[in-house]
Amino acid sequence: MRHGGRCLAAMPVLIAMLGLGGCVTPPKPYDYSAIERMPPRSILVLPPLNETVAVEGTYSYLSTISRPIAEQGYYVYPVAVIDQLMRENGLPDAAEMQKVPLAKLREITGADAVLYTTLHAYGSKYVVLSSTTTVDASARLVDARTGTLLWENRQMLQQGSGDGGAGLIGQLVGALVTQVISSKSDPAHGLSRVVNTVMVTARGRGLPYGPYHPDAGKTP
Repeated sequence: MRHGGRCLAAMPVLIAMLGLGGCVTPPKPYDYSAIERMPPRSILVLPPLNETVAVEGTYSYLSTISRPIAEQGYYVYPVAVIDQLMRENGLPDAAEMQKVPLAKLREITGADAVLYTTLHAYGSKYVVLSSTTTVDASARLVDARTGTLLWENRQMLQQGSGDGGAGLIGQLVGALVTQVISSKSDPAHGLSRVVNTVMVTARGRGLPYGPYHPDAGKTP
């Protein structure tokens, strides 16, 4: 009876645990209704707002965003040409460029939609024998005709380098080599490519295929 009593006493706990498990719900599907109603053909990408201390992040990141969007089937205006055009018209930085009214951007370029991006984290941190590179970015695609938000997403990735099982001398040499290489190249630049690809093609959250893609209208 005592054994049976323990089993009976445990049943409410088990039921409660099962009940808690039943409360877990999957993420809500992304609402693509706006972009389905107003699918853009051409996209104007503006330089990102840079919330980091890495000044080089602005244009390093910008140079990696166009390709994944174009591969989704959209015409993307050359970012270097647009940046130069903005500068020649008295807009020296990303913050000023992102304040230009949508109607004006459409009048000048004819773009169907404008992509606004923000860089939340960018760069590498070195801690004795290892380094961590982080890129955190978000994107908002806005219809240039109506100002309607068509799509948005955010992606953050980190890439670390550790000792890999090496001895102390090996760790020190590895850390030194990593810093020397990174001083001549930008590891966050390569990671930005991955961040943008994942952000644009994420299953259930990515940018729908554009009119120049074989699967136009579908979502990744």
